[in-house]
Amino acid sequence: MDLQNTKTNDEGKELLNHGKTLRLHTGNLVNRSRLKKKCPGSPSEELRDCIQATLSDWLSTANPTNTGFPDTLNCCIPEATDAITPEEREEVKISAKLFLCESGQSAIRDAVEMACQTLAVSQLDSVIIAPPGPVEGDSQSLAHLQPVWGELESLVRKQKIAAIGTSDLDKELLEQLYNWAQVKPSSNQVNLASCCVMPPDLTAFAKEFDIQLLTHSDPKELMSTSTFQEAMQEGASGLSATDWRLEWVLRYSVIVKSRGIIKSKGYLISARRASP
Repeated sequence: MDLQNTKTNDEGKELLNHGKTLRLHTGNLVNRSRLKKKCPGSPSEELRDCIQATLSDWLSTANPTNTGFPDTLNCCIPEATDAITPEEREEVKISAKLFLCESGQSAIRDAVEMACQTLAVSQLDSVIIAPPGPVEGDSQSLAHLQPVWGELESLVRKQKIAAIGTSDLDKELLEQLYNWAQVKPSSNQVNLASCCVMPPDLTAFAKEFDIQLLTHSDPKELMSTSTFQEAMQEGASGLSATDWRLEWVLRYSVIVKSRGIIKSKGYLISARRASP
């Protein structure tokens, strides 16, 4: 590494050491040669690779502004971003899955707003929510889902999202949510790693109420705090990341409707520095 790159890296680390919130966008993974050649074994490994590579690339160009060190750091690779033009908006479908690592309705608003800004659109076609797991010893319940679902409903009413879906709900909980919700779930994802055949009662309920059943391979915890910190340290060698916490991860895909191909896909990530 030459002296100029070393200086830039050090300046970037100073930004990270002073920042309080990190907003990271991987850019379009379809176009990022550094990442698209990789064949990660799991969604968690893909996310770790993306964080490490994006942070490393950003550090090579980042430098403090003349006004000092901002609280919120926008870590992205501009040339890798693939915004959607107004002319092509009707030709594509934008789907997203939002993984909440911490509770809080504001995280849902922030994630959807960041996705819309990043892709230059006013609305996402569908969002599937993966809320944080219940406290150890408790089981997931309707009460656990209601605050999250209520926030999604408000975004539907504001026309920020067209359709909303759930993840890993059994028939009983899906029925409870359906009966309670004002905006009904349009889909429910089922993890085939733990359920190799769709449960008949879930299939029957979904068919009766026109809920699409989808499959996925995401782990219950997409990324632990320690793994996120390791990914940050891999991307910024010498950085101490022990006080950074992952807030949410939004994975999106943009599909060309007429051809069924993925035009772009990527991750949006928000993390914050824990208060001392």
